[in-house]
Amino acid sequence: MRNLSGGHVEEFVLVGFPTTPPLQLLLFVLFFAIYLLTLLENALIVFTIWLAPSLHRPMYFFLGHLSFLELWYINVTIPRLLAAFLTQDGRVSYVGCMTQLYFFIALACTECVLLAVMAYDRYLAICGHLLYPSLMPSSLATRLAAASWGSGFFSSMMKLLFISQLSYCGPNIINHFFCDISPLLNLTCSDKEQAELVDFLLALVMILLPLLAVVSSYTAIIAAILRIPTSRGRHKAFSTCAAHLAVVVIYYSSTLFTYARSQAMYTFNHNKIISVLYTIIVPFFNPAIYCLRNKEVKEAFRKTVMGRCHYPRDVPD
Repeated sequence: MRNLSGGHVEEFVLVGFPTTPPLQLLLFVLFFAIYLLTLLENALIVFTIWLAPSLHRPMYFFLGHLSFLELWYINVTIPRLLAAFLTQDGRVSYVGCMTQLYFFIALACTECVLLAVMAYDRYLAICGHLLYPSLMPSSLATRLAAASWGSGFFSSMMKLLFISQLSYCGPNIINHFFCDISPLLNLTCSDKEQAELVDFLLALVMILLPLLAVVSSYTAIIAAILRIPTSRGRHKAFSTCAAHLAVVVIYYSSTLFTYARSQAMYTFNHNKIISVLYTIIVPFFNPAIYCLRNKEVKEAFRKTVMGRCHYPRDVPD
């Protein structure tokens, strides 16, 4: 194994999903199809929200940011996995691994905060619906979205600052399909106590605090819904936040399982399956969960995107 100066390995080898060639081909086709559909779904949501004036409201503003994040997220993890299936080569340079790790952490932290912001938005819409326009003006929505992105990328920068100072002398085999914190900490040959402490504290802030905000918001939302006298009113109120609640449960449960486990669990392949859930499956299903039963989004899509395709503007002779 070739080393860089300072004891750093020159490259890592991502194991991915080692299996027989026919199954490798099947996995490639499956992940490639998911990749293309995820790109298409989330891109359509972003453009629909951007083009439709009827969707220029905080709820859909945050949804547009989430879909844009998912577009970025899926491009951090899947393309290298697909390339490994084709070339049977899971090698990634040290710089490439750290770059992938930086964007992966940044987007994961941003999504945690953004989901909490969306829960707070639903809380204001249901519990203070009469004052909602003044409680959540577009200027506040913009600041909350910017704070989500800023906190995510700042947290990632702080984590990477400590992880990049570690030395990697060998082995360089990562039993995963992308560069993640736990396998890199397990491979280091230097003292990792400080990096682990920073990782733990920032995970506490970027995962548990947003989760606490989500739980608090939905506790108040459920209490408010239960006070609605009619079943139709309760159903209508709950339907406005059911999609977001489903995404929150899937994303946070898989994320907490991955990062709250003991380091010894990393040796099991089950960890890769859980990682597939929140890095690939969640971005794939998010558009369907949010928009499948949302009449406003479907109507706006029909009028804007489909309307522009079927009825283009007349071009003068």
